[in-house]
Amino acid sequence: MCVRVVFAECCEVCNGAYDGKGGEFSFEEAATGVRTTTRSSCELNLVDRALDLTFPMAPPDRGAAAGDALATTTIRSLVERSAKRTHGMFKSEYLGVSSVPQHDKSVKLKMAVKMREYENVRGFAERTAGMGKQSEPSPETTTRVPETNAHVPGPSNPISTSNSAIPGLDAVTNDPSDIASLIDAIDDDDNAKAKAKGMSSGLAVVGANKGATGSAPNTVLTQFKKAHETSAGLIPRLASKWPKPKWHAPWKLYRVISGHLGWVRSVTVDPSNEWFVTGSADRTIKIWDLASGQLKLTLTGHIEQVTGLAVSDRHPYMFSCGLDKQVKCWDLEYNKVIRHYHGHLSGVYSLALHPELDVLMTGGRDSACRVWDMRTKTQAMCLSGHDNTVGAIVSQRENPQVMTGSYDSTIKLWDLAAGKCSNTLTHHKKGVRALALHPTDFSLLSASADNIKKFGLSSDLGGNAKFKHNMLQKQKTIVNALSVNEDGVVVSGGDNGSVWFWDYESGHCFQENQSKVQPGSMESEAGVFASTFDKTGTRLITVEADKTIKMWKVDEDASEETHPNIPFIPPKDMRRF
Repeated sequence: MCVRVVFAECCEVCNGAYDGKGGEFSFEEAATGVRTTTRSSCELNLVDRALDLTFPMAPPDRGAAAGDALATTTIRSLVERSAKRTHGMFKSEYLGVSSVPQHDKSVKLKMAVKMREYENVRGFAERTAGMGKQSEPSPETTTRVPETNAHVPGPSNPISTSNSAIPGLDAVTNDPSDIASLIDAIDDDDNAKAKAKGMSSGLAVVGANKGATGSAPNTVLTQFKKAHETSAGLIPRLASKWPKPKWHAPWKLYRVISGHLGWVRSVTVDPSNEWFVTGSADRTIKIWDLASGQLKLTLTGHIEQVTGLAVSDRHPYMFSCGLDKQVKCWDLEYNKVIRHYHGHLSGVYSLALHPELDVLMTGGRDSACRVWDMRTKTQAMCLSGHDNTVGAIVSQRENPQVMTGSYDSTIKLWDLAAGKCSNTLTHHKKGVRALALHPTDFSLLSASADNIKKFGLSSDLGGNAKFKHNMLQKQKTIVNALSVNEDGVVVSGGDNGSVWFWDYESGHCFQENQSKVQPGSMESEAGVFASTFDKTGTRLITVEADKTIKMWKVDEDASEETHPNIPFIPPKDMRRF
């Protein structure tokens, strides 16, 4: 910032009239007299005289009194008065005004925060200095030059070395800065507080036990150590109590079956483990040989997609449902439909059989789970309460005997004897499209777009469930299929064609696969709609959007050394909902 002043009067230094063109000078030169540029004596005289010039600070219309009061203001006083406000523009050392004093407590607190942030590298300089001193060459191989304080290489040391591996470290070590002193002061304060706390607890114990025992110093030492051992900073972090997953052999694709003309929507295995059946969007139901994969039979009767299948283990019956609102009972001895179950108001999405009772449960877009008498074809009850499509149904012998998952993101547990809901699980944030019961453990698995969750079941009050944990990874897709076998292998299939294998106990994903579409299909058709294990749990069947049926089995040649699972990372902040 510069001020241009035009003088028309005579200059006393040069004894001549000034040319009237004026001169430029900075406030820094004006206030301090320090010459930042080379100037003539005439210019300096003009600058010194300009500092004492007075000028009005307000327009004339503000009053004569105010103008007279402000007329005594000089450039020199204004510069000194606004030094703090213009500190960033005019350096304090030039103005002769000291800098704004710092608040010691605030500076100390800020430095303490920085120390905690860079705690891992605090001792790096000292460690490096120690390394430099260890590698310091002997006096015979170096020559000290007093003028430059540098090492001159000797005959056996052609490379110049320094006392420190970091330039300037010696100066910092020998002449600690204000920041280093502040850090040491903070450390001393912390150590003093910790020591005082430990000693006070130790002395209290000594006062209590002085008459009973004669070893007061030992008691003080013991209590002092104990106080530090229980300090939160010295207690080692305990290992995670999360169960470590056991090694599982990887699963590999060994057969791809093509035969349907549309999406394959449903699959189930015969209780005798000899054949399996699939339902498709081409409105047909096909029965396949499980061992060879050969087509045995094709059944027609539905006029829309076949979305659910179930085979009874006590009757020669097979049940199917579809988007045509129909639920059919097939007699496998005659391969004909013998019963129809009418009542659904819209498409039927899911179907399940009770393991002991002769009842059939179906659910669909009418947001209801209907319970049918298998023999009389009558609707025994309608389990209503969901607000959206019922996408999955599972059934078991003990209460809760029926569990339904809906697109309204809830899971309902039903007391079949009372015909009402015993509990509603609202843990999911997205629609529940798949449910699975563990063959031996009394637990339930549910799959949604947000996560796969595990619940522990109980028979209290008609059926209850307690949330256990989420799976440790997220598949990040809409999960349509969920299956589990007795070996603790959980399989989930997603809309993007991903097939993930999980360890049941820990919830860790140990294998990730991406389905490949058959030739002639688009990449967007890589979607898994349903999956199931066979009765032995050693073979897996998935049905997909590329109109194929894929069969998986365990790689028998794999070992833990040749095929390690995906590394397991224990969770640190596991969410309990």
